Amino acid sequence: MFVRMGMRRLCAATVLLVAALQVGAEDKLAPTPPMGWNSWDAYGLTVTEAQFRANMVVMAAQLKEFGWQYVVVDEGWYLENPEVASMPEALRYTINSQGQYEPATNRFPTSEFGGGFKPLSDAIHKNGLKFGIHIIRGIPKKTVLADTRIGSTHVRASIAADTTDVCPWNSDNFGVKANAAGQAWYDALMKQYASWGVDYIKVDCIASHPYKGAEIAMIHKAIVKSGRAMVLSLSPGPTALENAVEVGKNAQLWRISDDVWDYWEKPEGKTFPQSVKGQFSVIASWAKYARPGNWPDADMLPIGMLVPTPGEGKPRASRLTEDEQRTMITLWAMARSPLFVGGNLTQMDDTMKSLLTNPGVIEVDQHSTSGHLLGQDGDVVTWVAVSENRDRNYLALFNIGDAPVHVDKTFAEYGFIDKAEYKVRDLWMRQELGALNAVVVDLPPHASVMLSLRQ
Repeated sequence: MFVRMGMRRLCAATVLLVAALQVGAEDKLAPTPPMGWNSWDAYGLTVTEAQFRANMVVMAAQLKEFGWQYVVVDEGWYLENPEVASMPEALRYTINSQGQYEPATNRFPTSEFGGGFKPLSDAIHKNGLKFGIHIIRGIPKKTVLADTRIGSTHVRASIAADTTDVCPWNSDNFGVKANAAGQAWYDALMKQYASWGVDYIKVDCIASHPYKGAEIAMIHKAIVKSGRAMVLSLSPGPTALENAVEVGKNAQLWRISDDVWDYWEKPEGKTFPQSVKGQFSVIASWAKYARPGNWPDADMLPIGMLVPTPGEGKPRASRLTEDEQRTMITLWAMARSPLFVGGNLTQMDDTMKSLLTNPGVIEVDQHSTSGHLLGQDGDVVTWVAVSENRDRNYLALFNIGDAPVHVDKTFAEYGFIDKAEYKVRDLWMRQELGALNAVVVDLPPHASVMLSLRQ
């Protein structure tokens, strides 16, 4: 009896230890907002391995030292002919014997010999970066119709699939039921991605319209079981504020708005896409949920050259002016949003590079705390934050109006009353302004200023 009780206690202790280790591992996922590049804004469905690698090389050589880390291949990597996406019935899918999508070998040739994305992820890891993929939730329709066996189980795909559930904007998959078969499907899928060396998974059609809380929980569980630390990003938005706690338990990132593209304001008469100006109130509503391992995601940065086949509109240079691009990055940084560049890195000019390699701005995004909307006075929006070690404050002023504004206010008027003067640095200008007790600045339309106030 004593031996049995001892064994039971040992087993219980082992279970607790494993659980503690799993929690500890999850705590280390995305301790700061992830920074990287995603293929969607420049390539849409069509990115090839050669194009992806070319962007990866630029990131490794020019951006990695500033904290840019992830390279993510977005939607449709399993399509042989993504150029005919407007005719879904003509699409050709690459699916393995287990019913799982594989990279299309005509676009990703290193996957030809059965390694999936492993050769590509190996190259990315060799360059000191991390690899991410985009997926649509669910199970391929072709897999369900063939009633393929799931992984190493005896369960068939038809038991896992919800054939009444199809993503409104992508008809590749059926939904997955919240049952043992559905969990088996996601277990096998995450095991596949872990074997490829995936570090980041962006799951689409799951955070909003429709919100799929059960599938989010299944995917989270499957990632933990896979044995590989993979960051989970949920898309698209707007994630509902009432789901904040649930998504925070299961994912590291979740989109808080519809897709953001290069518009200061939404095109007249349209509800899609989201604009930069429209993000101010949305981002403010989510600010309190930003913390290590949980990052409300304001979406990608559609800056630079959106070529050759952007996911929205015609090939172009970003419609956002330089002031608007700087304002966008300032707002994202003050709110500690993940930062994912959308523009083509192989066509990065000096202006784009200067926006992405400013150490002071990146420091705010990565290592500030308590960032929040302080208020709005006319067209001037004010955000504040504080450094991690509390040795400085951050103040950002935004002119969201269409006319210039003049600002002349003491720091005490913004609530900074612990000192009469601060050593002030303009983060975007990378310039020390000296000891000041006020901010005096002229802001052009849609422009911003970002200051560090050292005690």
